[in-house]
Amino acid sequence: MVIQKEKKSCGQVVEEWKEFVWNPRTHQFMGRTGTSWAFILLFYLVFYGFLTAMFTLTMWVMLQTVSDHTPKYQDRLATPGLMIRPKTENLDVIVNVSDTESWDQHVQKLNKFLEPYNDSIQAQKNDVCRPGRYYEQPDNGVLNYPKRACQFNRTQLGDCSGIGDPTHYGYSTGQPCVFIKMNRVINFYAGANQSMNVTCVGKRPHNSRDKGRDEDAENLGNFVMFPANGNIDLMYFPYYGKKFHVNYTQPLVAIKFLNVTPNVEVNVECRINAANIATDDERDKFAGRVAFKLRINKT
Repeated sequence: MVIQKEKKSCGQVVEEWKEFVWNPRTHQFMGRTGTSWAFILLFYLVFYGFLTAMFTLTMWVMLQTVSDHTPKYQDRLATPGLMIRPKTENLDVIVNVSDTESWDQHVQKLNKFLEPYNDSIQAQKNDVCRPGRYYEQPDNGVLNYPKRACQFNRTQLGDCSGIGDPTHYGYSTGQPCVFIKMNRVINFYAGANQSMNVTCVGKRPHNSRDKGRDEDAENLGNFVMFPANGNIDLMYFPYYGKKFHVNYTQPLVAIKFLNVTPNVEVNVECRINAANIATDDERDKFAGRVAFKLRINKT
């Protein structure tokens, strides 16, 4: 025989809910007395207070081992990479000589990029250093801050300096300038006390399925480099970090392409030749080198 459970009315449900929230007979709030609630609140207050104190102590101890100026770990930056200017999304430098808008954006980027290299700014903020040797500035137990930087004057870029240049870095005549810069790595002695320079060649990517990898070398044509031979002097190293080296301007190498085959996409690879910079890691195409595409359209 099935006994049906008596269905409660809406009023009874409301009364039971009210009694659960506050029971006047037992003086319980939501099923607990005031003493019970006090112990629970005290427990969680102590528990979360302890967690907060432990987290704060852990962070404080960790921060004592971290320098404000030098990263504690920089293993991934053992080999500096190279990058080009003007920087484009896909590292494609495309110039349509007859279309001003196609290259004016590059010119504007270069004007802004090279502004800190103006000779007047360099003379005001940076030192004239002795070439061929590192410009070391040790602390010797006392914080030597800020560090001085060596001058890299815009005029060192020759025909690619853009100073009084009616050709706009060569972009209006189909002889564009592309600038190579090495990424900054703190306390890195580039070159291992030996001379170093940047070289560029026309070269297809290793995974390219196109035939005739020598075509890029032929289509690239002749070019000149500033400073001469793409040299990078030791005096611009080591770099001590953004907070220490406030006015540091990294050295540049400018390549002026003189007679690139028009209307053809040319693959260019530039790499730095230095004793302590590896450039043969196929897993990292920016390790000590940079590859970009150059195309000069003429009608």
